Amino acid sequence: MIQDQYGECMENKFVSIVVYLHNEEKDISRFLDIVVPKVSGLFSKYEIICVDDASGDGTVDVIRDYTHQKKLDGIVSVIHMGFYQGIEPSMNAGRDIAIGDLVYEFDHVIVDYEPELISEVYEKMVEGFDIVAASCANKGRLSSRLFYGLFNKYSKSFSKIGPETFRIVSRRAINRIKTIGTHIPYRKAVYANCGLNMATISYEISKDESINTSKASFSERGELALDSFIYFTNIMERISAVLSGGFLIVSMFCLIYSVIDHFMGKDIASGWPSLMSFMSVGFFGVFALLTIILKYLSVMLNLIFRQQRYMVADIEKIVGK
Repeated sequence: MIQDQYGECMENKFVSIVVYLHNEEKDISRFLDIVVPKVSGLFSKYEIICVDDASGDGTVDVIRDYTHQKKLDGIVSVIHMGFYQGIEPSMNAGRDIAIGDLVYEFDHVIVDYEPELISEVYEKMVEGFDIVAASCANKGRLSSRLFYGLFNKYSKSFSKIGPETFRIVSRRAINRIKTIGTHIPYRKAVYANCGLNMATISYEISKDESINTSKASFSERGELALDSFIYFTNIMERISAVLSGGFLIVSMFCLIYSVIDHFMGKDIASGWPSLMSFMSVGFFGVFALLTIILKYLSVMLNLIFRQQRYMVADIEKIVGK
């Protein structure tokens, strides 16, 4: 612990703030007004890493003006992604260049929580946790609740995941997940499977605040959910086994029906529909299983041959003083 110029105690640690941005011109100033004073008053040194995911408005201009006007002591870096890549690859890029002992990851800039929550997650970490998240207790999308329910039920890890607004991650946790693999498709799932202690602090928003929701499209969320199920759960294996058993039962039923219809039916052609249904079901089952197998092969190839899936155009350093 050290003291600042006013005699208040501060943690002698260097902390990184990584925040995801995509067309946040209207909200970024309020976010910085709340988060920066809280973090700078808690830690002796800090840096801000703004990941600009191909914003089409004046988000970056607002950050430049804010940094110069407020004369921030911390290092401010803006990562310009080469094109729109979504929150997961963008936040991976921000975390990879972060040099802090601790890293705050803000997936959203809308602050629907009390500022004290920023220090509360750190205080919880001091109790012996490497990853502490802040989660909104208000109900989100039905699809999100369904995804988290299935993931937590079939996940191979002992830690549970859920909707998170922001989190603090220790350097040990970051080093640990880098040893797991260079391709990190879903940070929350990787953190839950890294073997380190995790904790979650829940909060409730006031009625006049809007709930933070992901800006990702339905297709992005769907692809991320499918990849997460394949990487971290055995749900796809169970689905494959159930499909195989179901197709076997249906195929045997159609085969028995075709034999009975052939030997006992008055018209030989009457067995044609049952034979066609048998062939249709059989081919459908084969192609369904092939789809799952090919998806597994694709994921395995990505893990072996592909590096981190993001592309950075450049990194801009902004000096406040």
